[in-house]
Amino acid sequence: MQQVKKGDTVRVHYHGTLTDGSTFDSSEGRDPLEFTVGNGQVIKGFDDALIDMQTGQKKTVNIPVDMAYGHRNDDMILEYPKSEFPADMNPEIGMELHMSDNTGNVFPVVITEIKENSVLLDANHPLAGQDLTFEIELVSIA
Repeated sequence: MQQVKKGDTVRVHYHGTLTDGSTFDSSEGRDPLEFTVGNGQVIKGFDDALIDMQTGQKKTVNIPVDMAYGHRNDDMILEYPKSEFPADMNPEIGMELHMSDNTGNVFPVVITEIKENSVLLDANHPLAGQDLTFEIELVSIA
């Protein structure tokens, strides 16, 4: 039977949980996730877990933070002047915004603190600093 190798396009169902057991993402009720193994389209630990799996096989894999979204980075906390926000916008803690860098890349940020003249924005991935667990089912190998 065919086994997954780097370069294969695969389709998988998955259920992702945090160490406390709470679900952060799942393909339940959706089409399987399709991607090419080894192309960096998913986190490294998820990619690596698929190697040698066979169609129909299920497995649970624990992915440490350094094989997932990495550790939280304090350099990704940005202080942004309130005067730069649109006049009709009322920033609130937990609000998700999108910013762009000098090259036009857009990335999400979350407001974590509101000061008198500025707002702290966290540009870390929401799952940064977390160990993750995935239940994976290999649906097909193309």
